[in-house]
Amino acid sequence: MPALDRFGPAQLWRALVVGVVIIACVGYAVLTKPFLRRGESWADAASEGVVNAFEALGPTFVKLGQLMASSSGVFPAPLANACLRCLDDVPPVSAQKAREVIAGDLGGPVDRIFASFDDVPLAAASVAQVHACVLPDGREAVIKVQRPGIYHRMLVDLRTAYGGAKLLERLFEFFRIANATAIIRDLHAATMTELNSAVEADRQTRFRDAIWAFGDNTGVTAPEVYWDYCGPHVICMERLHGVPLDRFVPDEDHDTTMLIRRGVKAWIESITLHGPFHGDVHAGNLWALDDGRIAFLDFGIVGELPEVWRSILRDMFYANLIDGDFARVARGIRDLGYTADLEAGDAEIGMQVAAVLAPVFSNDLAELNLGALIMALVQLGKQWGVASPEELVLFGKQLGYFERYATRLAPGWVIGKDPYLFRNVFPEAVAERAAAQGVTLPDD
Repeated sequence: MPALDRFGPAQLWRALVVGVVIIACVGYAVLTKPFLRRGESWADAASEGVVNAFEALGPTFVKLGQLMASSSGVFPAPLANACLRCLDDVPPVSAQKAREVIAGDLGGPVDRIFASFDDVPLAAASVAQVHACVLPDGREAVIKVQRPGIYHRMLVDLRTAYGGAKLLERLFEFFRIANATAIIRDLHAATMTELNSAVEADRQTRFRDAIWAFGDNTGVTAPEVYWDYCGPHVICMERLHGVPLDRFVPDEDHDTTMLIRRGVKAWIESITLHGPFHGDVHAGNLWALDDGRIAFLDFGIVGELPEVWRSILRDMFYANLIDGDFARVARGIRDLGYTADLEAGDAEIGMQVAAVLAPVFSNDLAELNLGALIMALVQLGKQWGVASPEELVLFGKQLGYFERYATRLAPGWVIGKDPYLFRNVFPEAVAERAAAQGVTLPDD
């Protein structure tokens, strides 16, 4: 993976451009405030200017806007709301350029490879765009095509952002505590992986295969990858029909709480049992399908925890759901060496973990304050002598996405107290608990 801390002439020039564009867009938005929507605040106007700047600066900054939009509890509300625009389609590259990328990867003209190909993309994102096509055997498919030259451009931008984050950490305490450079490092690692189409396609296949490992989760899916039509810059896969979860309109024919429960159940199993888990479950990547299923899409960002961290997460869920013994969690944390120098015993460390995670596991997910959760995790990490427990922060980020869906589609649902979610994680304990409570768990 290319180094992130190299800062040459290209990065210096880009840093100057970034500063000028952001200042210009924010200044224009604020100065023209009297001509904007009635009731709009100065913060709203400035936030709209920031998003205008992100769109002008290109893919890397659009991706940063997506992060802000999906972490509404972390960033100021006006900025997070304005950044919702970054989750929508961005201007696509021309059909001719997309065809050239496909032809270069698959070794022939698009019209000879596919039975049909739609030049108008179904969606365009910061890194790639998606076109509908039909395979020679008649199967409906979509092909994800990287933007030409995206690798170099994003690498320059990420190096620029890393330099800016280091400066902000020196100047402001907030950015140092928030570990701004670590956020850019994570974005760099995720982006470099996302630009490797073979890795993305493999992780999508592994995630899809694991969904049905226990013979259930029939209401959950991910697109099948068509490997014969994949290349270094393109991924071809099954076409699914539905709408992004935030655009789904509930009706009497759909149990929306069950829809969310199914999706979260499959996601929890992936993170605690299987390995690869979807690391970017914003609404554009989580769809309600026309046939009633829920689908995970776009595996550009996928996490995979080491077994020791999977074990710790399982212990956290087990303690909260079954026996309340968070000391078991502390023993796992000690195995990582995080608390080796602390005088606190397992019971005390376990209580620290329980206090931080109680708002997540024991309350309505719609009441989750993601910003408070992540800051609490950072403070816990400082107590343990580490910069931050990054694996738990990643877990918390994804809960922030599910919080948005639960607010609208599953009010009153408590994630940590739902035995259905853990039926395959703790089969015997959950069966005993359900029997004792006289609860019948869904079969699918």
